[in-house]
Amino acid sequence: MAIRYWLGVMQRDHVRRVVDLGVAQLNFGRREGLDGMRESDGIAFYSARDTAEGNPVRSFTAIGRVADDELYRVGGADSGWRPWRRRVDYRLEVADAPIRPLLHVLEFTRHSFDWGLQLRKGFLELSRHDFEVIEQAMRVAPGERIRESPRR
Repeated sequence: MAIRYWLGVMQRDHVRRVVDLGVAQLNFGRREGLDGMRESDGIAFYSARDTAEGNPVRSFTAIGRVADDELYRVGGADSGWRPWRRRVDYRLEVADAPIRPLLHVLEFTRHSFDWGLQLRKGFLELSRHDFEVIEQAMRVAPGERIRESPRR
């Protein structure tokens, strides 16, 4: 099966938490989105804000690869909230990459004035081109200081 690429949308403090846990979780723990992912698929996260009511970030804040084909739930039956997750191997030596300089390059943004509307779904499938552009923008050159690491 061909490798696919995904973009999750989540505030940066939540992105840092899933990176620390080594998982992907979308849309407050819903299964939708995660169920289409397979081992080796690429996943990146975009954060409009640092917290729910916080400062604007408008950057790609994490990137990695789905580690296996297992989709699972966490939390006890008595907790009332049992989010769905997938294991992800995140690249840790990355820097946040602002979206604005990439708007004219990314396929999902370059021909759409209101590209942000599609992000409201909480996830979308990306082209390989877009994933590679995001990955390149997040790379840190050898010896360069990491500006905003997803892990803190």
